[in-house]
Amino acid sequence: MSTTGMRSILKHKYDEIEKRLRPETKKLLDEWKELRKKYESEELEYTVRGETIRQPMTTLSLSGTTIPKVVLPSYKDWGDIVQWLMQENVPGAFPYTAGVYELKRQGEDPTRMFAGEGCPERTNKRFHYVSAGQPAKRLSTAFDSVTLYGEDPDYRADIYGKIGNAGVSVATVDDAKKLYSGFDLCDPATSVSMTINGPAPIMLAFFMNAAIDQQCEKWITANDAWENVEAARKRIYASLPSPAYHNPGNSGSLPDGHSGLGLRILGLSGKDVLPREIYENIKKDTLRTIRGTVQADILKEDQAQNTCIFSTEFALRMMGDVQESFIRNKVRNFYSISISGYHMAEAGANPITQLAFTLANGFTYVEYFLSRGMHIDAFAPNLSFFFSNGMDPEYSVIGRVARRIWAKAIRFLYQGNERSQKLKYHIQTSGRSLHAQEIEFNDIRTTLQALYAIYDNCNSLHTNAYDEAITTPTEESVRRAIAIQLIINRELGSAKTENFLQGSFAVETLTDLVEEAVLAEFDRISNRGGVLGAMERMYQRNKIQEESLRYENLKHSGELPLVGVNTFLDKKGSPTILPDEVIRSTKEEKEQQINNTLAFRKRNEYQADEKLQALKTAAGTSENLFDVLLDTVNYCTLGQITHALYEVGGQYRRNM
Repeated sequence: MSTTGMRSILKHKYDEIEKRLRPETKKLLDEWKELRKKYESEELEYTVRGETIRQPMTTLSLSGTTIPKVVLPSYKDWGDIVQWLMQENVPGAFPYTAGVYELKRQGEDPTRMFAGEGCPERTNKRFHYVSAGQPAKRLSTAFDSVTLYGEDPDYRADIYGKIGNAGVSVATVDDAKKLYSGFDLCDPATSVSMTINGPAPIMLAFFMNAAIDQQCEKWITANDAWENVEAARKRIYASLPSPAYHNPGNSGSLPDGHSGLGLRILGLSGKDVLPREIYENIKKDTLRTIRGTVQADILKEDQAQNTCIFSTEFALRMMGDVQESFIRNKVRNFYSISISGYHMAEAGANPITQLAFTLANGFTYVEYFLSRGMHIDAFAPNLSFFFSNGMDPEYSVIGRVARRIWAKAIRFLYQGNERSQKLKYHIQTSGRSLHAQEIEFNDIRTTLQALYAIYDNCNSLHTNAYDEAITTPTEESVRRAIAIQLIINRELGSAKTENFLQGSFAVETLTDLVEEAVLAEFDRISNRGGVLGAMERMYQRNKIQEESLRYENLKHSGELPLVGVNTFLDKKGSPTILPDEVIRSTKEEKEQQINNTLAFRKRNEYQADEKLQALKTAAGTSENLFDVLLDTVNYCTLGQITHALYEVGGQYRRNM
């Protein structure tokens, strides 16, 4: 047969096979050469929320080597190419295994540091310390157990000793204003994370009012209207002490770098001093601008952490009201829930259980919001995730698996758009892996866990301080913790390539194994009636407890080697280290918080009852509870609001 005849036969066979390809497969193959060309160019141009971004595609090493930021495989076989595109793909492309954005944001590290201790002024000082010199101000807030359980600071025996310990005390909107003062909460470079669950809607309302009033301050300054403010202050505080920013441990002065923003109308609301129309416009613009996250994951609380205060049904209703309010007010840059696995891992869950339970909870929220008539694309972008990174191998792919499962489910099951398919998550290095023996070794563990997270393209990262095993972190240990991720991001050469793990046989195999294990856990949950049905049987809690017991047994037997804990001990046996001083809130801070709360109640005593009654009425009807809360918090304390809602929504009771 002639060469021409052979070519004709082969061409016919080629065309025949090509016609049998599914349209999406053929599209991937047709676009492959163009995709390679795009990533081999000097610059990458892409769009984020209508904004065109251009970034160089290479960096230059000290040796003069041109290092690509994203590397594509050199596959020639169609099957290899299609499989890679469908299961891996470049960062920013479905199924987002390698990351949800094309490239990392320039000039902004993923650093988000956790702080919270004592009174709001003390934590505000720590916020200014950890963010000093950083282009992005990513504030992450820890609250004390009094706040987490929705109570006010008080002399009660079960409350007094806990005020301001292991977290900041926040009971009023004034506390929130002081806590975040000096940071422009509407600056695109500022975002705030709040780790709170049971009373999360109330704390969120505190935060939003603090942000609104900051912008009112800016308007008042721009329009030279401070005379109106002073007149209102004299009227309201004619016979009452005016609230003030005072840090008992810092001589009452503002921290370095504090601009004073947020304090000039402390004790007042913008609605008290501005015309209604101007105030409403400022409020509308503020809600559309603020960036951040509130945890508000009540399912995880039942399963692992225990700070449930309202009945599960009522807590879910409030979460739905928050999200509906977000949709109506076009709150697009703030996450209404941070669906959290971290606390499951801290309670003992292994990485597969953490990931499976967290994603299952996420899909449960999706189903609940859909049942309330919300469209998937209206709320899915407001959901974020929070995972722990420990030392186990599965942690190296936790983001890859989470992104892939979420993207496929949202796209194929819920028909969500591209923005809804992108799972964004925060990583905190493992607190359980910090040991009170040889605490200097803790930084080594944290460094390796941070490397896992950065290689896996996490969206934000908190690195724990080495001394957290024995006390609240000091300024010195926090600075070292921040340095860990800065050194990886800014100095480590391999981190300059943003898909460094892709193409590894081990990583791809581990990704598939973890994905398979997570899907198997989904089946076990489904067989127990879904997440809520499994919770009624305490399935999640029991599984976490069993895995925690196994970890402790292996640690104590030495089968799980922990350097400086059960192996490689020093000559003294690496005894537990006791801190020279345990950092706690002072008596002065406790007294100040109690007095400030009582003063807030006193000045609003004539409006509080009316506002609380309106709140209870809304809770007993279909009225949006969060819209009412945004007003209520200007007149009522956290404890007043919580106890009013107990009367309608009921208190939490665990199934036994």
